[in-house]
Amino acid sequence: MTALILWAISYAVLCWSKPVAPCLKCGGIGKIERRGKKKMCPRCHGKKLRLRLGRRAHNAWRRIYGKGAR
Repeated sequence: MTALILWAISYAVLCWSKPVAPCLKCGGIGKIERRGKKKMCPRCHGKKLRLRLGRRAHNAWRRIYGKGAR
């Protein structure tokens, strides 16, 4: 139980300090090879980065909380 809490806290700190990570599909290159041709990565759209899952959840929570507080 303590390990799970420690992991959750460290992941929250990671999402706060570095909210983006390299794209998993293209490996942070921005392009993938399909049928011998290089194309823009469909997941990151060539930006080479993606938002972490925890950061996406935090952003959604902030958006919902902000709309509910009005």
